[in-house]
Amino acid sequence: MKNSALKFLFVFAFLTVLPLHAQVKDSEKNKTAISERVSETLDSWHLAAADTEFETYFGLMTNDAIFIGTDATENWTAEEFKKFAKPYFDSGKAWNFTSIQRNIYVHQNSKIAWFDELLDTQMGICRGSGVVAKEDGKWKIHHYVLSIAVPNENVDELTSLKVQFDKNLISELKNK
Repeated sequence: MKNSALKFLFVFAFLTVLPLHAQVKDSEKNKTAISERVSETLDSWHLAAADTEFETYFGLMTNDAIFIGTDATENWTAEEFKKFAKPYFDSGKAWNFTSIQRNIYVHQNSKIAWFDELLDTQMGICRGSGVVAKEDGKWKIHHYVLSIAVPNENVDELTSLKVQFDKNLISELKNK
């Protein structure tokens, strides 16, 4: 009786754990593949700006995307950002950001991912972060935040440079 119970437990464990292991392995493969697609989307988006390809650049964003720039007043819908960016693209000189480090995190539903990246830019090192969503079978930027990376030892100096701007904007926003 003991041997048959042990055999049953062994067979049961083998038949339940092995498929579970395969699912986890497939899930990790899927996340890796998604991360690669998301990274390709982000690289293509940055390249489209460098090459001033307006339609390609904005085609890689969702219609309801949000772009938050480095200035505290830059919180744009896709349409607002298009209006801002169009003159730069039309002049043949937009911006040139190259990712030098990127982390991508995939939601369990495999339709949403978020990321952070360090960028080599004309402003020095910046950080980009955001959310991408799968839309019509393609990964698109849904929300993007661009920040200038400031070394901690320079924060006091930077803070003193923007003190008046911050006071004015805080006052304006509080009085709305």
